[in-house]
Amino acid sequence: MKYGARNTIKAKVKSVKKGDVMSLVKFDSITASEMASVITTESVEGMELKPGDAVQLIIKAIHILPVKE
Repeated sequence: MKYGARNTIKAKVKSVKKGDVMSLVKFDSITASEMASVITTESVEGMELKPGDAVQLIIKAIHILPVKE
């Protein structure tokens, strides 16, 4: 998967709170105590995100984009 952001943080999914359209995904990371991202529920389901999954957090502007490896 290609993306334009260059800042990355390794993290694990801490929790997933699904809504009808948007979902809140919280992450535990090594370099930051906790980060969160609001993404579409379709994206959460497409990546099959669940607590304990290892992800890479892509930081671009005000958005945190989880990328499952």
